[in-house]
Amino acid sequence: MVYILGVDGGNSKTYAVIVDEDGNRVGHGISSNGNHQGIGVARFLENIQIAIEQALYEAGLTADQVSFAQFGLAGADREKDFKVLRQALRTLPFENWDVVPDTLEGLRAGSNTNTGVVLVCGAGTNAAGKNKYGEAVQTGGFGYQYGDGAGGAFMAQEAFRSAMRSWEKREDQTLLTQMIPEYLGFHNMEEMYLYYLDNLNEKVPLKVTLILHHAADLGDKVAIRILKEVGWELGIAANSVIKRLGGFDRETIPIVLTGSVLQKGKSTHLLNALEETIKVVTPNHELIKLEMEPVYGSILLAMDKLNIETNKDILNKFISTSIALILYKNKN
Repeated sequence: MVYILGVDGGNSKTYAVIVDEDGNRVGHGISSNGNHQGIGVARFLENIQIAIEQALYEAGLTADQVSFAQFGLAGADREKDFKVLRQALRTLPFENWDVVPDTLEGLRAGSNTNTGVVLVCGAGTNAAGKNKYGEAVQTGGFGYQYGDGAGGAFMAQEAFRSAMRSWEKREDQTLLTQMIPEYLGFHNMEEMYLYYLDNLNEKVPLKVTLILHHAADLGDKVAIRILKEVGWELGIAANSVIKRLGGFDRETIPIVLTGSVLQKGKSTHLLNALEETIKVVTPNHELIKLEMEPVYGSILLAMDKLNIETNKDILNKFISTSIALILYKNKN
């Protein structure tokens, strides 16, 4: 029996999944941050190992029974990163393995041809693409200073900032001035304002993004504007990838949407702005909302390397087991 290991290492969590050649999940595991850039190589490798050991234990397997291990990692951006990551991953007990950026993992999970554009909008943001010639390019992923204008951290900060501006009469009235302090456990804006002034190193929690979405659902104009601006930024990133990469001719380009903001938030304000922005450059495109967890993109990449045909039955298994994986992640 062929067993395949897929590992998705992100900024918040690391997921490991083992399937057999028919796509049946036999084991999975979860651990903390899987991005070496934020926590260092030693802790990164430790978290990767924890998730893998859980998956192997549940599957009743040993590492030498894994035919191929595919890693899709946040922070795998430059050759400098790959040198560090390959050196670390070589210490794991797998004979056959490979590592790709988490963007290309997400692209494979959503695109049957493994071509097109992938937009990541989770805690951070990133965009990448691959054409039919196997050429790939990345736009963004390095933060606001380097041109990014999306991601949960950015959105939480913008919501917090807009609440402050509104409270000081520098911006239109917004529900955020009531909702954010209440959510963060403060009695009012002034109390929150003074707390963060006295604790300058404390960042605005990512979960403020949830409040931003909720305020927009209630019709708040400021919240809607922020979400539209994020959609516009993501559209610009997609257009950048298409322009820089080329090689798509006139075929319909898959635009795969990954990350918690796009997969769980599903804001119509954001998504409509995103699509309208892409249409200006590429009328022939298809927005693909990822149905399976990105870790299955790593599984699919491994199956490609092992020349295992991935039919609809296998894909449906990945989609259905993704629901169970989401419940497991939320529980842990």
